[in-house]
Amino acid sequence: MGNTDIRTPAPVVDLAGAVKFFDNGVRAVAGLDLTVTRGEVVAVLGRNGAGKSTTIGLLLGLMEPSAGRVELFGGSPEQAVRDGRVGAMLQEGRPLTRVTVRELLSFTARRYPCPLRVTETLELAGLTQLADRRVDRLSSGQAQRVRFALAMAGAPELIVLDEPTAALDVASRRAFWTAMRAYADRGNTVLFSTHYLEEADGQADRIVVIDRGRKRADGTSDAIKRGVGGALVACDLDDRGGAGLDLLPGVTSVEARGTRALLRSTDSDATVRALCELDLIHGLIVTPATLDDAFVALTSHAGDTGHDSDAMQPGTRERMAH
Repeated sequence: MGNTDIRTPAPVVDLAGAVKFFDNGVRAVAGLDLTVTRGEVVAVLGRNGAGKSTTIGLLLGLMEPSAGRVELFGGSPEQAVRDGRVGAMLQEGRPLTRVTVRELLSFTARRYPCPLRVTETLELAGLTQLADRRVDRLSSGQAQRVRFALAMAGAPELIVLDEPTAALDVASRRAFWTAMRAYADRGNTVLFSTHYLEEADGQADRIVVIDRGRKRADGTSDAIKRGVGGALVACDLDDRGGAGLDLLPGVTSVEARGTRALLRSTDSDATVRALCELDLIHGLIVTPATLDDAFVALTSHAGDTGHDSDAMQPGTRERMAH
């Protein structure tokens, strides 16, 4: 029997040491490594200016890296886009007006070598009932679904979404993610950036946190939460104050807030037992760490206010202080 050449398929996304400098000297991406395999749904999180949109621009071939490697499907992003293997939904851009949804999708589909059937695209995007309505007469949520449909029109294996639900109401966001999940469930790869942490928590198989152009965390939501301390333990302080609490089992950080202590712990059971021995169980509350908590821990720097209104919607980390 002859040898069989079995090769591992190339990653869908492969960034190795990617760097991007702009003419003004700003380094937006600083040696980023990122691999995404077929069928994954990956969320990219970061504060404003963290490098998310620049990373997406590199992935789509809209800009060249200053150093490092950026590949899609084992080749250049430009080739993957030309082959119709990539669809994108960016923050900028408006669909044509004075045409119906069906007409716009039909026109777009003809630009690709192997597009989805228009009826299939309409169904996946939840637009069947709106197919004959003019694009310029749609609500903002409906128009966003049209943009998603346009990204799917060419039957891409990878779809890239940059802040896809920004400014949408709750119902529109729910409808959008239903459509996105239907597309992902067909075996396609989805990479999206978002400021809505609950969307990343609920929709992504894997989360990548970028800060100052570098990858700070990469894993499941649960793994990232555990990595920064799996639980928050709060209790009332006595006359001794909070001295020595940082030495308790499992405790990784301590914050005093008036007469309350907030302890981040990797082993909340051990921490609580130790607090019991110290008779510090008054007002005791144990809360699992949220993705919001993890995000703040990973992206906060000396001199920060600890809150970025554009980066976290809504915030949850303050609940235990009360």
